[in-house]
Amino acid sequence: MDSSQSTVLGGNGGSGGNGSLISQNNDMAASAAGADDSMQKLNQVSNCIQKTLGLIHQLYLTVSTFNAAFQMPLLQRINGLVVELDNMVKLAEKCNIQVPMEVVNLIDDGKNPDEFTKDVINSCIAKNQITKGKTDALKGLRKHLLEELEQNFPDEVETFRESRAAAAAELKRQAQSILPNGDVRVKSEH
Repeated sequence: MDSSQSTVLGGNGGSGGNGSLISQNNDMAASAAGADDSMQKLNQVSNCIQKTLGLIHQLYLTVSTFNAAFQMPLLQRINGLVVELDNMVKLAEKCNIQVPMEVVNLIDDGKNPDEFTKDVINSCIAKNQITKGKTDALKGLRKHLLEELEQNFPDEVETFRESRAAAAAELKRQAQSILPNGDVRVKSEH
């Protein structure tokens, strides 16, 4: 029985119970199997590309030393290349790989695609530093405002801090009732 069948058949037939746990485990197994299948398809395409490059090299050698006696081997190698290219197209259709256009443009320009990755990471680091600076500035502003408010309105600030502490405690209590998978723990009524 494959994982999709066990997901449908798992559980006790009702809503809830062990069926959701079995379904989640099968979903994780199915996604892992899908990743393995995807990697296998990608490896097949990669092997096909290597074989095609070998055929192109053989074709180059045949053409560079061509004379009338090599016409049949040349035609055989051309036919082999066409078959291998057709096989590559069929295998590639089964792969679902998204390549950013920026990477394709870099390759067309003769540049290393790793430059794109490096630029994206550097951009993320810069944006992260800007965001961290903004949050630090807001934290400083909050601290400064609370200090000023405490000097001018001490009773209101104390009330604010008490209500803030109560809200934080309530949020923590609610967070403890949430299971790791996102479900909410429900107390049974006995």
